Amino acid sequence: MFPYDSNMNSKLQFTSIYLPVLLVLWLGLFLDSKTVAEQVHFNQWMTNALVLGGFAWVYSRVTAKIKKLMLYGVVLALLGEVVFSLLLGMYEYRLENVPIYVPLGHSLVYAAVFYIQKEKIIQHNKARVVSILYWGMIVYSGLWLVFDKDVFGFLCMLGILFLLKKIPENAVFFLIMFFMVVYLELLGTYYQCWVWPAIWFDEVAFIPSSNPPSGISVFYFGFDVGCLWIYKKLNGKKWRRMKAIRQLRNA
Repeated sequence: MFPYDSNMNSKLQFTSIYLPVLLVLWLGLFLDSKTVAEQVHFNQWMTNALVLGGFAWVYSRVTAKIKKLMLYGVVLALLGEVVFSLLLGMYEYRLENVPIYVPLGHSLVYAAVFYIQKEKIIQHNKARVVSILYWGMIVYSGLWLVFDKDVFGFLCMLGILFLLKKIPENAVFFLIMFFMVVYLELLGTYYQCWVWPAIWFDEVAFIPSSNPPSGISVFYFGFDVGCLWIYKKLNGKKWRRMKAIRQLRNA
């Protein structure tokens, strides 16, 4: 699929970070499912413990910068969940709460995507990866629109296209994030850990939605940008030094 480059180290370097995240997401959401809840009392606490362990594993293996971003992300995600789920009712969790594992999971997804896009095979084939994922995103969202009348998800996907036009240098990260969120949302809704209403906010009848909306990762992009903004504000000197080093490398 990708051209061979003799100068490229084909060994994947960061699988110990993102593969455990993929496993924790699947197993954790299964444990919090309605099916398991019928057999095991307090099953959500099993997921909380599993995701907390996954968070500790990943946290111990990432750089100091990503450690900070993960911690900022937990706080930002908790605030976002309270606003969008509990206050606005955009979606609802199985127990009508915000599970402890959810804010931790947001940061795990962030870290996983960051290290997937750092793999050399991705970096050496950026243009092709972007093209495949870009058109894959449009097709995926278009199919949900056609077969399930997912207007909300399609509008979200159009928002992603707009963001990619504004910040094309981050296209690889955002497109990988799109499909990581697809994986997360399909699992979470399949196991009935949370549910999206049939119309936007369960109020706007002319904007029907799938469960889950296909392009909902646009809100995760806001999470990503928010984490980075907090990092810039709290680590100004390091951020400016990093930008200067990056400019020198590019030059």
